[in-house]
Amino acid sequence: MRVPGNPEAQVVSVGNRLDVGTVAYVRPRLHEAVDSGEGDLIVDLSGLEMIDATGLGVLVGTHRRAVGAERRLILRGVPPRVMRVLAVTRLNRVLTVELPMAAVA
Repeated sequence: MRVPGNPEAQVVSVGNRLDVGTVAYVRPRLHEAVDSGEGDLIVDLSGLEMIDATGLGVLVGTHRRAVGAERRLILRGVPPRVMRVLAVTRLNRVLTVELPMAAVA
């Protein structure tokens, strides 16, 4: 999916789980998105209910792959529970999290 106002950006949605049971499906989708596109890669986490260390590893690995491809990984729609996990692990300092429009205003 392309993003209005940022035609080179891609959006990839992650389901409700990003854990050891789903990474075999999610990781290749994210890596293919990095390898096949240009501009920002936006990962929509708005439906994410559960993430574990393996899922965090997928996000970090995808971030590294994006940097290597001279792209930027942006996390969109990060639920509060997941944001707390990112803060506790300090990954919020490494990964770019898109702020909701209400927070910007």
